[in-house]
Amino acid sequence: MEVINEVLPTNPVRMQKMMEKGPDGPVFMINLLKFKDHAEYEDGRETDLTGRQAYNLYGAAVAGILPDFGGSFFFMSDVTFLSLGQVEELWDEVAIAVYPDRAALARMSSSDEWRAASVHRSAGLAGQLNLETVMPDPVKSLPWMKLFLESMDA
Repeated sequence: MEVINEVLPTNPVRMQKMMEKGPDGPVFMINLLKFKDHAEYEDGRETDLTGRQAYNLYGAAVAGILPDFGGSFFFMSDVTFLSLGQVEELWDEVAIAVYPDRAALARMSSSDEWRAASVHRSAGLAGQLNLETVMPDPVKSLPWMKLFLESMDA
């Protein structure tokens, strides 16, 4: 399996697909993030920020605008160890945001507020993978999923 980290989308077919309706129900966007050692702004500004610090400026701004599009921050964690599989280099962080649907994500990503914040994203990221995921229907899915969801309600 070849893995290519990207900061901006480069595949026109995938970009077109992002504009399609997408799956029903909430969409959980999993972000596998790789930071630059030092932030590099496209406008050439001088900075002492690390890539992670620059990305955190972006993350704080996005956390503030997510609710305007029905979304919310769901989970964030540092990657500390690869327990199974093989990759040349680990991602630094995993972040998950939840959106009511794919269209909400597309609207947010094309908003003026997001574009203003994204300068910090580009400055801080060496690359990332974004995975769109949805919760399976527990009745049609594996029996353990239903048990897991019931335990969350307890």
